[in-house]
Amino acid sequence: MARKLRRGEFHDNHERWLISYADFITLLFAFFVVLFSSSQVDHRKISAMSKAIQSAFQQLGIFDTAYKQPPLEQGGSMPVDQKRLVNSHVAPEQMFGAMAAASWSLSTQKSMEDIRKALEKDLAPEIRRHVVAIGARPDGLVISLREIGFYASGSAALKTSSLPAVQRIAMVLLDRPEDIRIEGHTDNVPIHDAEFASNWELSSARATGMIQLFITKFSFPPARLSAAGYAQYHPVATNATAAGRARNRRVDIVVLAPRAPVPLSSSPLEAVANRAPPAAAQAAGSAANGAMAVRPDLPSAAAAGGPKAGAVPVPATGKSTAAGGERQR
Repeated sequence: MARKLRRGEFHDNHERWLISYADFITLLFAFFVVLFSSSQVDHRKISAMSKAIQSAFQQLGIFDTAYKQPPLEQGGSMPVDQKRLVNSHVAPEQMFGAMAAASWSLSTQKSMEDIRKALEKDLAPEIRRHVVAIGARPDGLVISLREIGFYASGSAALKTSSLPAVQRIAMVLLDRPEDIRIEGHTDNVPIHDAEFASNWELSSARATGMIQLFITKFSFPPARLSAAGYAQYHPVATNATAAGRARNRRVDIVVLAPRAPVPLSSSPLEAVANRAPPAAAQAAGSAANGAMAVRPDLPSAAAAGGPKAGAVPVPATGKSTAAGGERQR
């Protein structure tokens, strides 16, 4: 006969291990479910990502991928023998080069945006009066000084009233590492007087005069500066109207974006061949594509009065940015 339990006495439960065992089995089941689900990737989404990465690398010019055909079109199906997610022929040094270029691109964009914000803040009065315009183009940030606010018609001398605006520009750019190219532009109305024989000379004189001001008054290192005179050959508006000609008469201060780093190559000779020229040399090369260009190696080399500071005319065609006021001749 079973002994009757007294109050406060309990049976020993020898099945308590079942609770821990059930917990363990549940966790193990969940673990294998996660493993299984992570192995079932969405090939269509990964292929789209691969296509985007390949396109970005090709646009950066870092390397050409061996797998040119996009892995998967939107909405299509992928054959079993074509489930290649990334190019297996990319060398490690090329991948590091691509990563460095992407990092450089983000850093450059941020630097240009910081300069633009600072200039827009300091030049807010001139921007509201439409005598200064700030824009971007592939070679860098452009600050356009329109003739109506900075120069008398047909003159290369800067108006005294415009010096405070130029000083604010110089103070923003002085402590930054980017090189600067100053470009002179005119409309297509011919000029021929005692001071200037052509628009080439007028545009170059304005550019070199601004260079001289940056060196002598604001203590810019001459090695950071270059000048180019484009005459009427890089318009931003039509020369058929007075308003268009006013926009074309301008001096552009171009903050040159740094060149992209050279990707690692398998050959030292190839690395030398691909090495990017200094930003100043880039500026001179760009100026030579249709400009009267000047390089101020010394402060005395940039004469503010005219193009006799070593300017050499070259045929030109092209484009640029911003505006000016009507010149009477």
